[in-house]
Amino acid sequence: METPTKRVDLMMNVNTRGTYLTSKACIPYLKKSKVAHILNLSPPLNLNPLWFKQHCAYTIAKYGMSMCVLGMAEEFKGEIAVNALWPKTAIHTAAMDMLGGSGIESQCRKVDIIADAAYSIFKKPKSFTGNPLLPDFFLDEYPDTVTKKMESHGAVPQLKEEKPQPSLKPHSGTVEETFRIVKASLSDDIVKATQAVYQFELSGEDGGTWFLDLKNKGGNAGQGEPTDEADVVMNMSTDDFVKMFSGKLKPTLAFMSGKLKIKGNMALAIKLEKLMSQMHAKL
Repeated sequence: METPTKRVDLMMNVNTRGTYLTSKACIPYLKKSKVAHILNLSPPLNLNPLWFKQHCAYTIAKYGMSMCVLGMAEEFKGEIAVNALWPKTAIHTAAMDMLGGSGIESQCRKVDIIADAAYSIFKKPKSFTGNPLLPDFFLDEYPDTVTKKMESHGAVPQLKEEKPQPSLKPHSGTVEETFRIVKASLSDDIVKATQAVYQFELSGEDGGTWFLDLKNKGGNAGQGEPTDEADVVMNMSTDDFVKMFSGKLKPTLAFMSGKLKIKGNMALAIKLEKLMSQMHAKL
């Protein structure tokens, strides 16, 4: 509901439509080549609802590219090799900088590995076709392995039906204590560098509405709505909130796995992650 129609059109036009029509324009010339290849950067087709829930339009747009691979590989078999390449790990791109903020590059692989993989594919004969080469989190043929990998980073994907388990409640007062420590750590320099008001809608024990004012002089933090309108509103559980501020849950993975929902200015949300890294030792 929060994705503008203009952005949906952009994703569809660049990914699915762009791939289809660019291929269509190039195919007559590729047919004349002895080693013709089309390589799409798109994921294996996986209908697990996990990969649609948080980014339905984007998934549809990328899957359209993958369907081009399947269709064109079969249609031009023996003439043109058509394959898809998708990384197993996160790759350091501008998109990752936006989602993860400063320091995210240390958790990603360099773009060079994609270039090397593409070169390896292009060296293969035309008979090598119709392959989604590398598994990714869009591929859960081995859900236990994927789950363990994501859990090790503090995120739990719902890859399979989970059996009901008793919920573990955070210790009473943990959220309040977190805000107390954050408030005591505020300074004019932090406020000047951030210039944003954050509102947290937390569910669970000690939940409710909390705020972090890093726009007005000296800064402030506590329970209730902020005096000024919030630039960023974050929705999550109290347990995940404490884990995130204490460094046990990566904000990027929390966001991508659906544990954290963000409304408002994404750039200012990323600024908060830098502050969290300063809080880890104290929390």
